[in-house]
Amino acid sequence: MPTATSLQSDRAFSVHGLDEAPSRGQRVEAESFADAALAFLEGHHVDDDAEVALMVEDCETGERQCFRIDLATGETAPCD
Repeated sequence: MPTATSLQSDRAFSVHGLDEAPSRGQRVEAESFADAALAFLEGHHVDDDAEVALMVEDCETGERQCFRIDLATGETAPCD
């Protein structure tokens, strides 16, 4: 059962592939933009040697951040 602290720290994000329409986004509860991107990947089968680009949007504020994630190394960086 979530504690009051965890409920306060998690936020709702919408995450989708950079090449996908925003309407294809999946809602993810996480503490940060980067955590939301990684949580999204946990639920999707992707080639482990690939690099993926994900758009993460804060559902409350509308702020958006893009991440490139190297699945072979786990390295995460902002999109160019």
